[in-house]
Amino acid sequence: MALIGWILSFVFLFAGLALRQDMPVGGSGALSALLLAMAALACPMVWRDSPLGISRGQRIAVALILIFSAPVILLPA
Repeated sequence: MALIGWILSFVFLFAGLALRQDMPVGGSGALSALLLAMAALACPMVWRDSPLGISRGQRIAVALILIFSAPVILLPA
C-alpha cells in the first residue's frame, strides 16, 4: 500500500509542477495547486505516524473532494 502511495505522490507532484511550469493557461494555477495538495495527501512519509490525527479515510475523502472540485475551478476559465 505504501508503494502505491509513493507512486501516486510522485505522479501528482510531477504533474502539478509540470502544469505550473509548462502550460500557463487559465485555471492551470488552481489545478496545479490541487495536484500539489494531492501529492501531500498521498505521501506515506508525511502520514506515517498520523500527525494532526487525520486518518486514512479522511485523507481519501479530502482527495475525492479535490478531484470532484476540479471542474468547478476550471468552469470560469
